[in-house]
Amino acid sequence: MDTTLRPTTAGATGSTLGTRANASSRLVPTRSTSAVDDTAPNTAADAAAPSAPLRANGGASRIASGLQDQVAGAQQALDYLDRVATQLEALKGELTAKLASTRNGSRLQLEVQARQLAHTLAGRKKNGGGSIDSNLNYSTRPATQRFRIRGLDIDSVKKSAPQTISFSVGGAGGPQMGVNIEPDQSNQQIARALDRALAPMGVHASLDENGELVFTTPESNWSSVKDSIAVSGRGRVTTDEVPANLAPQQWNVSADTGNADALRQSLREVVQALERVHRSQASASAALQAASTQVADAAPPPPDMTIAADDFSKVAAATDYESLIALTSALVGVSRDRVLALLGLR
Repeated sequence: MDTTLRPTTAGATGSTLGTRANASSRLVPTRSTSAVDDTAPNTAADAAAPSAPLRANGGASRIASGLQDQVAGAQQALDYLDRVATQLEALKGELTAKLASTRNGSRLQLEVQARQLAHTLAGRKKNGGGSIDSNLNYSTRPATQRFRIRGLDIDSVKKSAPQTISFSVGGAGGPQMGVNIEPDQSNQQIARALDRALAPMGVHASLDENGELVFTTPESNWSSVKDSIAVSGRGRVTTDEVPANLAPQQWNVSADTGNADALRQSLREVVQALERVHRSQASASAALQAASTQVADAAPPPPDMTIAADDFSKVAAATDYESLIALTSALVGVSRDRVLALLGLR
């Protein structure tokens, strides 16, 4: 069957190629619904018409836009978490040895490893796939920034009840959302009411592990939120980031004798961080496995793959302008990370 990319005399495309993001990131043909007479000679209109562009069909678009991002993000997260876990294990050993005084000269090595870990943590947003938060927790959703609104806590809200609190995020005159607080509401009910009011603005409210009010927003949204939250009766309010649980840049490990209590606290932070990293590794692996299953289910049948390979070879071998445009259009957005991530599923 002739698979040359050319239109029929009516202008319909005889055969176009669609990209399909599967485990090998190969191309699948999208067939025209109109009949093509392969035996008819080319007309002048055929010769002058441009080659049909390579375009993705509905299934390929769905996979390329969501599944590939999920696969690449989970794999990038796993690579980052593996690096952090290795550094944490090394720090754990150094801290244990220093506390036990069983290793001479471990002070310098401990300082170097603490600086290395701090540098790795500082590069989390760039290297963590966008799905690991500051406490090294993994989620298939974008990482969030935790913060507090100064002067707005559970005790102050309950003390002023009944009251109506209105919030706005953005410039003056922006949309406002209000919430009614009643004296008989529990702490959890107040947090849920605030969450419902703030959710349309991309901000969420909840209670942390200590029962204190904490707010979250996607890290990508934090720069536009932190200085633009206004509360009725108070105007613009001050927001404070909730610091990460692990802060090696603040450790006191430089003294020759060392502060035993400080070292023990650092060791506890390392052990707790390792537990979170192990949980995150398991979650990221599960997400990668789920994505692998979806790729397998969405894979096209072998005959289509053969046709796609033949069609792609013919387009790639052509040197005319239209064919080059079709080829480059099909490969737009296919990054090295995506290709490696998909090949890794095989």
